Amino acid sequence: MHYNKNIFWLLTIAVGFCIFTISCKNDKKDPHVHSGEEMKETYTCPMHLEIVRDKPGDCPICGMALVKKENNSQQITDVKLETLLKPANEFVVSSIPVTTIQAETESIEIEALGTTTYDTRMIKNISARVSGRIEKLYARYNFQEITVGQKVMDIYSPELLTAQQNLFFLLKNDTSNTAFIDAAKEKLLLLGVTKQQLQQIIKTGNPSFTISVYSDYDGHIHDSEKNMPATTMTSDLTTREMNVKEGMYVQKGQAVFSLYNSHHLWAVLNIYPDRQSLIKVGNRVHLVPEVAPGKDFNAKIDFIEPFFRKDSKTVTVRVFFDNSARQIPVGSSVKAIIYGNALKANWLPKDAVLSLGLDKMVFQKSEGGFKSQKVETGITYNNKIQILKGLLPTDSVAANAQYLIDSESFIKVSKTN
Repeated sequence: MHYNKNIFWLLTIAVGFCIFTISCKNDKKDPHVHSGEEMKETYTCPMHLEIVRDKPGDCPICGMALVKKENNSQQITDVKLETLLKPANEFVVSSIPVTTIQAETESIEIEALGTTTYDTRMIKNISARVSGRIEKLYARYNFQEITVGQKVMDIYSPELLTAQQNLFFLLKNDTSNTAFIDAAKEKLLLLGVTKQQLQQIIKTGNPSFTISVYSDYDGHIHDSEKNMPATTMTSDLTTREMNVKEGMYVQKGQAVFSLYNSHHLWAVLNIYPDRQSLIKVGNRVHLVPEVAPGKDFNAKIDFIEPFFRKDSKTVTVRVFFDNSARQIPVGSSVKAIIYGNALKANWLPKDAVLSLGLDKMVFQKSEGGFKSQKVETGITYNNKIQILKGLLPTDSVAANAQYLIDSESFIKVSKTN
């Protein structure tokens, strides 16, 4: 009986030892399996953390490349609870690179577009020196080429006929009265009679019923502006017939035709108002005609118009140039690079400034993150933007302001300093 009790206790101890051994093995196996699950690689979207994939790819929402999700976490000691509780539209926690404003001098080059047009200083008028009727026209269409000494029209004038008869009377009845004879000749010259015509009249003794009008200038001829309808467009001048007709009466001193010289032009360039302070009269300009890119040339700004043209929001500058050799068509488009004044200013990278419409802002570095700060800006040039007000040289701002925008909230900017 005593022997059976010993066997019973030995079997109990053996069964307990086996159960303990199996339990220990299971406890060692579970941590190993759990560790294997933690080491499994996963990928997520930086902008949409709810997207998790087991292999690389693109985010189905924004299209950004998925990045590997790091499982090892580090303790953050420089962020306080009150920082994390600030609204996202006023404060952003981030560790992106920062930059500061740089005081630099930039040699500004301004691109502009424009057209060529006539130099109005070279516009000449052909006027009638006597009142009378146009008997014959030799200029038949607008933009007809006229040269110096070319006959333009013949005018019949009773006043001219009377002046000739007075000269004949003096030559026939009072040949010794040279003063009166010279005065009669001078009157005919003032009425538009040329010296050759006057000699021919005296030689033949027959009065001329018409006087020929000659051009004193070279250029393209068309109706004087006073003879043109108010609704006439410049583009119509090439096909529209002249308003001046044979048989019309003209008054003494009336401008009948205008001559435009195509050898003297100016380029009218359009400059946006924010660039106006960067240019001045005398700045060098490089012009490239679109119809003849190979005929590019350098000139200078001769005049800056002190007003805005009708239906235009740009400032107009004029560049005069000699077109006698280039033969650039009037009205053709030109591209220009204006070498403006050197500008010394405070600059930030363009990406560091965010536009909110009327306002401009940056994310200024502060303790624990970035806060929004309103700034006043000037021109943008070479991927840099001019800072006029709102930052100090020692202030650090996010190098890429767009990266810190919360797409689900409005940005509340701080006032400028």
